Amino acid sequence: MVMPSGEQFEISAGGYRAVVTESGAALRHLSYDGVALIDGFEEDEMASGGRGQILMPWPNRIEDGQYTFGGRDLQLALTEPARNNASHGLARWAAWTFEEQTANSVSLVLRIMAQSGYPWTLDLHLLYDLSADGLTVTQTATNLSDSPAPYACGAHPYLVVDHTPVDEWELMLPASRRSLVSPDRRLPVGDEEVDGTDYDFRVARPIRTTVFDDAFTDLDRDGDGRASVVLRGRKHGVALWGDENIAWLQLYSADDVPASARKSLAVEPMTAQANAFRTGEDLVTLDPEGGELAVSWGIHVL
Repeated sequence: MVMPSGEQFEISAGGYRAVVTESGAALRHLSYDGVALIDGFEEDEMASGGRGQILMPWPNRIEDGQYTFGGRDLQLALTEPARNNASHGLARWAAWTFEEQTANSVSLVLRIMAQSGYPWTLDLHLLYDLSADGLTVTQTATNLSDSPAPYACGAHPYLVVDHTPVDEWELMLPASRRSLVSPDRRLPVGDEEVDGTDYDFRVARPIRTTVFDDAFTDLDRDGDGRASVVLRGRKHGVALWGDENIAWLQLYSADDVPASARKSLAVEPMTAQANAFRTGEDLVTLDPEGGELAVSWGIHVL
């Protein structure tokens, strides 16, 4: 029998332990000294709610699965049929190919062949690396086609603190602008400054009853160009950072899913928000025959 998530790749270093799956090159488990840092899934389960999945060559939603690029009108499969959207890319259910593993790192690769709705061939590469500084994930895409290719990427880990509800945590989110979305299809319709709203967490404060299903941008960064989301409980804390290519952070508290509501908080590093293939906002164009983008993000304990 083959497990739903396929082959498992376990790595460890500096007190951290991670498990990556063949299916979607997903991060199924991450802990520090036995304390869970993400809300993952079991080996005999499929990833639910996007848990730990890698989102390439686009994150989030594309309205009606339709977009125009290079003078071509294109139609993607509607993978979120209830909202009539194409969601979270083409790689999250694919069987990725093992490339190399050491005690503290593992890399997997996937070739996305030209197809209906996305007529470009890309080589995708995922590197998971653990050290005393935590987990670093590097997502790389290379365009093998003879024409420019539209591209964006993201990831979908759910963070946990102390095995307590989200309401009991403190959040620091270094973002000054929030995307506004339609209530039915969750597609961008505008934006607002967070100043004076319930979504201003630039100074750490308790989450309490704040509901999240929102993308944030205009990120404050440290001297290395990283933007970090920090969550703290009574005993532990966890942080997720994104490099200078991460322009957006999506937060999701799963209030619309009763079985998992407010048990964890998805913090999704993204190069672009929803509908980038249609709007062009923060969309990357990969040059023909070797154009490449490498994006890094990571998680560490506090």
